[in-house]
Amino acid sequence: MDEKIAELQSLFQGELDLAESSSDLEELRVRYFGKKGSIQALMQELKSVDPAQRPEIGQKINLAKQSFLSEIDQKKNFLIESEVASQMEAEKLDVTLPGKKPPKGKAHPITAFMDRLIDIFNSMGFSVALGPQIEEEHYNFTGLNFAQDHPARDMQDTFWLSDSFLLRTHTSNVQLRSLQNHSPPIRMFAPGKVYRNEDVSVRSHVLFHQIEGFYVDKGVSLADLLATLKLFFKKLFGDVEVRFRPSYFPFVEPGLEADVTCLICKGSGCRICKDTGWLEVLGAGMIHPEVLKNGGIDPEEYSGYAWGLGVERLLMILSKVSDIRLFLENDVRFLRQF
Repeated sequence: MDEKIAELQSLFQGELDLAESSSDLEELRVRYFGKKGSIQALMQELKSVDPAQRPEIGQKINLAKQSFLSEIDQKKNFLIESEVASQMEAEKLDVTLPGKKPPKGKAHPITAFMDRLIDIFNSMGFSVALGPQIEEEHYNFTGLNFAQDHPARDMQDTFWLSDSFLLRTHTSNVQLRSLQNHSPPIRMFAPGKVYRNEDVSVRSHVLFHQIEGFYVDKGVSLADLLATLKLFFKKLFGDVEVRFRPSYFPFVEPGLEADVTCLICKGSGCRICKDTGWLEVLGAGMIHPEVLKNGGIDPEEYSGYAWGLGVERLLMILSKVSDIRLFLENDVRFLRQF
């Protein structure tokens, strides 16, 4: 047994010298002190030793065991310190180097374009007016001269929340509230979100942004409306061809639509302009006398004009974007281009 203990001590020292990491030491510890380890094997052999010699041999085995554990702990501490020093050296930072600047956040292209439109209308003497997105039926339809059987009231076009409340289908609801709360002259515009129960496609979405503008005073004429729109188009598009077409809207009389040359195809025809070379950008007209009455304004003394435009439609024209859905998909690759 003395020879076996001496042989085990020699073997242990050799394996201890070869250990180069804390994981190597852990494997060594298991190999010698595990349930099937070398120390346990010696303890099993102790049973076959002469009973008179067992205490002495047992003491030698315990001394060897304590020596092994002590040496493992000492080398483990040394290796851990060495590993930490190596890791610190590998991960050290030169604090004198310039840091990496985090990317700056930017406004969403719709938000940025809305701000641009607001600046244009402010420069033309119009003030911002806001209204609720969950609206009473009266301010969205009846007060704006929509007939009770008008198709826009149907579920196919409107998100009804109850018999009396809905998600506004246009920002024209702000017009009626402004007429009721202000005295002429009234020169305002209302930017905001609107909702239509429509099929989502490259040209339309259930959620989009709109700006409603209106001006009410004595002697306001259709010529004033056309001059205002032409000035707006010049500020926004620069030199671009514009045409006006007669149209019908319940809240204006007469009504018209404004088209600009398609900047995506330069008028040659594409799927966005439906191969016409023109893009409709807004609807407008002289405020209907019934709407003025509903707003508490005497149509015999005052007149006014109004227009409504789709923000996404204008941004698509200016940015040559062919699909309105891209603005709401939050694809960073698309948004970074703005």
